[in-house]
Amino acid sequence: MDQGNKDTDQLRIGDVAVNRGRTRDINLKISETYTSDDITMPIRVIRAKQPGPVIFVSAAVHGDEINGTGIVHDLMFNAPPKLERGSLILIPVVNVFGFENNNRYMPDRRDLNRSFPGNAEGSLTSRMADVLMREIVRKCDYGIDLHTAAFQRTNYPNVRADLRDPAVRDLATAFGCALVVDGKGPEGSLRRAACQEGVPTIILEAGEPYKIEPSVLEIGVQGIHNILIHLGMIEGQPVLPPYEARITKTTWVRASLGGILRFHVSAGDLVEAGQALASNYSIMGNARSVITSPVDGIILGMATMPAVKPGEPICHIAIPNRKLRSIRRCLEEDESSSHQLAYRHLSTNITVTRPPRQFVPDAGDPQDAF
Repeated sequence: MDQGNKDTDQLRIGDVAVNRGRTRDINLKISETYTSDDITMPIRVIRAKQPGPVIFVSAAVHGDEINGTGIVHDLMFNAPPKLERGSLILIPVVNVFGFENNNRYMPDRRDLNRSFPGNAEGSLTSRMADVLMREIVRKCDYGIDLHTAAFQRTNYPNVRADLRDPAVRDLATAFGCALVVDGKGPEGSLRRAACQEGVPTIILEAGEPYKIEPSVLEIGVQGIHNILIHLGMIEGQPVLPPYEARITKTTWVRASLGGILRFHVSAGDLVEAGQALASNYSIMGNARSVITSPVDGIILGMATMPAVKPGEPICHIAIPNRKLRSIRRCLEEDESSSHQLAYRHLSTNITVTRPPRQFVPDAGDPQDAF
């Protein structure tokens, strides 16, 4: 990677200039209240004395996705990087509106992560996206955006990146995540807009909303340190995952019947075609169906809410670019990595049971038999 070309003697955000070798907290104005008070986004800028890349780390673009907030907090207080070169911009909460209201969205009911690059004359959400692009993104060489799954779901830690872009691919590999999902990202997402502006950006998807999960924090902080090492911004040796699998295709498995699920897998599990993922029971405990995997793959994400209606998602399965037996061998050789710890931790969030040997159909409803 190059050494960055945006690390000027004074890095200015809003009306605040930060000189080399200084660390400063900034409250960037993004809007106003009904009473004309400023609404601000909290930012910490850490600058080394020597020039180098400028990189932003953003969290809580969706206001309820606070695992990223925890990761940024750890970078600020528990595992602060000792920058030798370049500048690091940390944003613990982007969507302060949603964060204050425990809500994913903005007050105008728009999704901030579908509104980039924004418009200075547009809606509240569009104006906020414009501020972030203008004051942060365009002043950086690289970006990392931190996310979790949506409401009532969890994601096994994975990096998402446009692997057709060599600089983005390099950043994604440097992070050191076992699963790397290839794609540009949705239209209007921060990472897609940043990449279109020439700022290679990746996202980490990990864990559940409304939570700060210890194993997710470890993977996030470790991955960001890996990137800073790769860019020559800090000293150290990167921590590698037990394996890396690139994902170009995924599939959702959905419920065909309403009922209560008993899960047989958890996030991060390797599954084979035909393997039972969950069993569906009526509210009175009568067996309805067994949901099986249509493919060989890895459980990338899954529902945490066991009650389902027809069509609701149960499991998101990633189809890796390597054989499952190869991945199993790697996992058998590495029992202590942060990814293994994350697997064991996330699996405790869901009650996992063995598939039943045989269902007894509900005698009161012959159509439920199978």
